[in-house]
Amino acid sequence: MNRRHLPPLDWSALAPFLEGAAAWIDLALKAALPDGEPRHFLYDLVRDYPSRGGKRFRPALLLLSCRVAGGEPERALPTAAALELFHSFALVHDDIEDGSLTRRGRPTLHRVHGLPLALNAGDTLLALAYEALAHNRELLGPERACNVQVHFQQLVRRTLEGQAMDIGWIASRAFPGREDYERMIRLKTGWYSGRGPCVLGALIGGAGDETAGLLGEFGELLGIGFQIRDDWLNLTADSESAAPSSRGGGYGKERGGDIAEGKRTLILIELLERLQPDEAVRLRAILTAPPSATRAEDIAWVIAQAERSGALDAVRNRAEALAGQAGTLLEGLPRSPARELLGELTDYLVSVRSA
Repeated sequence: MNRRHLPPLDWSALAPFLEGAAAWIDLALKAALPDGEPRHFLYDLVRDYPSRGGKRFRPALLLLSCRVAGGEPERALPTAAALELFHSFALVHDDIEDGSLTRRGRPTLHRVHGLPLALNAGDTLLALAYEALAHNRELLGPERACNVQVHFQQLVRRTLEGQAMDIGWIASRAFPGREDYERMIRLKTGWYSGRGPCVLGALIGGAGDETAGLLGEFGELLGIGFQIRDDWLNLTADSESAAPSSRGGGYGKERGGDIAEGKRTLILIELLERLQPDEAVRLRAILTAPPSATRAEDIAWVIAQAERSGALDAVRNRAEALAGQAGTLLEGLPRSPARELLGELTDYLVSVRSA
């Protein structure tokens, strides 16, 4: 892809910046996704999730961090595309592992095409992510390209470690405490949706250790806060049929799906601490039941208890606190339009007030 033909990014406000960044990523994905055979059994599936839209905030976060570090965002585009390809890989596998029914308002890939083809398509998306990274050698030079590759690999491994804990608790019918939950969320979403993109952007932009470290800490808080807000939305938002987009969009998954899947979220940890013993027994029974055995009235009961007990309020307050901590870290960076956009993005992704 010829980066000289990219439309200019608007750094004046978050909404036009995200729209422009999404257009950049779509162009990069179009160049990265093969358009050949086997089309029906592979490449049509590979293109499915990337074509469903989405906020594209992870690559946008990478581009912003590169700019904050003093780099040219155009040089970060192959890595941003690789990050989005990894995101699609993770969604395909996550939907299979969780038994999810919808993704971005449409049936999940494995429901449409079956497990074997969906798994193969997901694996191909991961392979294509590493192909996209290969362009960095010429673009960034061998040393910086190697550093980016190493950090990208660390992002992938940390995400999979966190995912193993997340789905392992469900498989073993275990209920984590706060400390284990915090470790899981830092490994999984803290890296995948925050620290990873921020540090990758900083490395590409040529940041020193102090700036890269600060951006990494900021990104981790943002990623954790985003996941907590995402879990909160799963019990409060009713927008299954609306796909998220750079303009906002809907939640894109079935309301209460986390309950049917038995996800161990901070909301449910809070709720178990607040329920009476007999109510806690009922909640554990709902969370350990197969998704197909979870009734609509079970989900409604859990949501009602989360509202009544104050668990939802506690989690909302935690998300707001993380947004505030992330904003405080940004004050340690030089003022610039990109830094201001990072602050706006934090409110957009973490603050429950913006939901």
